[in-house]
Amino acid sequence: MYFAMASHFLLLGILAITCSLVLASDHSPLQDFCVADPNSPVLVNGFVCKDSKLVQANDFFFSGLHLPGNTSNAVGSRVTPVTVAQIPGLNTLAISIARVDYAPWGINPPHTHPRASEILTVLQGLVHFQRNVGYGNAVAIAALSSQNPGVITIANAVFGSKPDISTDLLTKAFQVDKNIIYQMQSRF
Repeated sequence: MYFAMASHFLLLGILAITCSLVLASDHSPLQDFCVADPNSPVLVNGFVCKDSKLVQANDFFFSGLHLPGNTSNAVGSRVTPVTVAQIPGLNTLAISIARVDYAPWGINPPHTHPRASEILTVLQGLVHFQRNVGYGNAVAIAALSSQNPGVITIANAVFGSKPDISTDLLTKAFQVDKNIIYQMQSRF
């Protein structure tokens, strides 16, 4: 009798464990998407997720990559970025794209992307540039591994920094006369 009662308790215990496993669930299921809420007062690394009830189709849409950029500027190029700032639905997806228009002999100045790799020319955001060496307009598409890749133009960072980078240091680094450094700094 003792053995029969013990086996019933064992069976009841196994059933209780099995039922608890079957009924287990995640009380906080994962979110399928995270559309950026640029108006949120909360500051995080990236953007806070918009309430999913407020998400709209326009959060996943951008119109403009088919339009040429105005290249009438000092460098002869125009970048049209499509990042999380333009498409909030890119938030947390680690991807963005850019159209780059070049006038004849226009350049995209040396720059780096501090938070992304770029498929156009580099793998880890190293300093790079592009130049249209032809006599007609050119267009390029760049894909980046971040929804917010950032861009640092080297000339602005070196010659336009505040406070100024030491003229002696720049003279030695670029191996040019001090007057050339002064002239470059005056342009930024």
